[in-house]
Amino acid sequence: MIVPWQQIDPDTLENLIKEFVLREGTDYGAVERSLQSKIDQIKQLLESGEAVVVFSELHETVDIQLKNRF
Repeated sequence: MIVPWQQIDPDTLENLIKEFVLREGTDYGAVERSLQSKIDQIKQLLESGEAVVVFSELHETVDIQLKNRF
């Protein structure tokens, strides 16, 4: 189920994004970027609608996914 990111408490959203970018295997290309830069990039993807926050009722987990993959 897609959860509108606008309805998530800002601190919770920030923590969710931070957890997402710190996950091993998240690739941002050949150039190393700062944590804040990665967080800002994910925020932009959410704001543009290219990424969505997804809640799995089956696994009771929350994740961020690219909309075209979801």
